Amino acid sequence: MKKKILIIEDNEDIRESSIEILELAGYDVLQAENGKIGVEIAQQQLPDMILCDIMMPELDGYGVLYLLSKNQQTANIPFIFLTAKAERTDMRKGMEMGADDYLTKPFDDMELLNTIESRFQKKEKQEAFYSKSFEGLKLLANQNQGMEELQKIISDRKVKQVRKKQIIYYEGDVISGIYLILSGRVKAIKLNEDGRELVTGMYGPDDYLGIQAMLSGEHYNETAEAVEDTTICLLPKDTVKQLLDNYTDIGQKFIKVLSSNLIEKEEQLLQLAYHSVRKRMAEILVRLSKQQNSLGDAESQIKISREDLASMAGMATETVSRTLSDFKDEGIIEKKGSVIQILAMNKLLKMKN
Repeated sequence: MKKKILIIEDNEDIRESSIEILELAGYDVLQAENGKIGVEIAQQQLPDMILCDIMMPELDGYGVLYLLSKNQQTANIPFIFLTAKAERTDMRKGMEMGADDYLTKPFDDMELLNTIESRFQKKEKQEAFYSKSFEGLKLLANQNQGMEELQKIISDRKVKQVRKKQIIYYEGDVISGIYLILSGRVKAIKLNEDGRELVTGMYGPDDYLGIQAMLSGEHYNETAEAVEDTTICLLPKDTVKQLLDNYTDIGQKFIKVLSSNLIEKEEQLLQLAYHSVRKRMAEILVRLSKQQNSLGDAESQIKISREDLASMAGMATETVSRTLSDFKDEGIIEKKGSVIQILAMNKLLKMKN
């Protein structure tokens, strides 16, 4: 069966040319010249994907997304904004409202088709992501307590794709909830007054973001940025609070995760204060290896930029390069671009300890 795409665009030239490209690619295409008509068609036809301009008469793209997100039948339809505005505030507003992607005008044929194909592929994996997130959330409850409520959270939430270097939330932002990472990696950073950053944590699949802020205040206490293309699921603040009030085992699990994060940060402070450059680098490589690989063995690979390593270790980037070069000369690692292959984990462990 052909996939059905709805394009909502008030510019007739862009609309017609996009329709021609999509039909040649084998899609069924619906069209609307303004947001109001687009919402009506989406609710009646239930397309597989929606491409929507932002600035339109009758109802703008934000209004379209808002109305569709309130309808259970249309809330989970992949939604891509078509916009000539590429400012961060516009992009961030759309992503916070639930948009899945952006396509900046003018775009060519391949940009359009690649974006759509990529989004459909991620949609096909969405069920697997939901299943994965549900399995991860099972750990929050003992003997099935709270499972019905947790399952509702998963079924009601959209899995969101976050691009590399995209900010998930800024330090000082009002808490919207706790994020569960399903795939990819995210770094937590703190900025000092002169703009330099310290990476306070690196997180991967099945890790949670924002637990400390959730339990201690009303604002996020660090900035979370995607290190690579990442898939996340937001557990809303009010729902999490309700679960914490009703199920003590969920609170115990969150406290355990929080305690583990605090221990890691205490160790990081000790390293910055007292450890040598080589020992700090060894400890960070071992920790990253455990996070990014199921086995911390000789085949371990780590993908991280020199700048992020410097921020984690509290070193200059030149010091990082020099230390890694020393490790390479000693046969401890091999390095190609941003990929570090650990050849002698035992040497790193000995150096770390």
